[in-house]
Amino acid sequence: MIRILAITNQNEIIDDASIDDVFRSKYKWMWIDFHQPNEQEIKLLSNPLAFHPLAIEDCIYDSLQRPKLDYYDDYLFLITHSLTGENHQKQEVNFFLSNEFIVTYHNNESKEINTIFAECAQQNSVENWNPYFVFYRVLDQIVDEYFPVVYALEDIIGTIEEQSRKQSMDTLLDELFEIRHELLVVRNSINPMKELLYRILNSHRLLGIQERSKYFSDIYDHLLTLVEIIDNNREITVDLRESYLSYNSHQTNRIMQILTLITTIFMPLTLIAGIYGMNFEYMPELTFQYGYFIILGMMLFIGITMFVLFKKKGWFK
Repeated sequence: MIRILAITNQNEIIDDASIDDVFRSKYKWMWIDFHQPNEQEIKLLSNPLAFHPLAIEDCIYDSLQRPKLDYYDDYLFLITHSLTGENHQKQEVNFFLSNEFIVTYHNNESKEINTIFAECAQQNSVENWNPYFVFYRVLDQIVDEYFPVVYALEDIIGTIEEQSRKQSMDTLLDELFEIRHELLVVRNSINPMKELLYRILNSHRLLGIQERSKYFSDIYDHLLTLVEIIDNNREITVDLRESYLSYNSHQTNRIMQILTLITTIFMPLTLIAGIYGMNFEYMPELTFQYGYFIILGMMLFIGITMFVLFKKKGWFK
């Protein structure tokens, strides 16, 4: 599907313009949106739009391309990424940009482009609009949609932190590894976008963008903030994992310490019981009238003495 908005020299909006008019100076500028185009519509990128075959190939290539900026004779080609869905899947949004036109190309539904396209179409006058301003608005919308994704992941981490004492170790570690994976996916989307904005801001060949450098700097600042939030959250997940492992290790050591103390107390008692349980015929203590009670008393004394000694040393704390 192709949608077209044409802007006249009087800044009026024409929504039934032809794609052939883009190079005829009939309009001040045009916005042509390719949404899931068919083969016949894809051919329009070559004729009449006459875009470079490599740029067209990047648009129709099945695999996801890395965000980038390519310079051509009289236009720019840009690849950006948006995030959609609960799984935070990356979707490619491509731009052909010049003073006379902006062409957007996307194989999936783009909420950001739909929003700005509708906003532009509803304007009474688009005197302050041009292709570079449209590009800024769409790009700003794409970056703004990153924030709910990042904040949602941050809330999940907060929930995991609150419930860490109530969960089993396996469940907690599974959740932490899952959230770290999602943070990595989002980070791998935002970092290339940050690099793209840095290149855009530091290029001297993008005069239309340089005139609005403050706007694009604001987007770049948002991306820096997002990267910082993600990195902080990844560090929190590492701290949670290490803290939980340390806590469980401490608990295990504590249990082992108690068991060791109990074993130590019973070792001499077991030795005494073992000696008098050997059933030799000539053991003089066996015929002693009060020997049984004396041995029990001695064992009780040894046990209590060792318990008091260990408690004074603080080994039961």
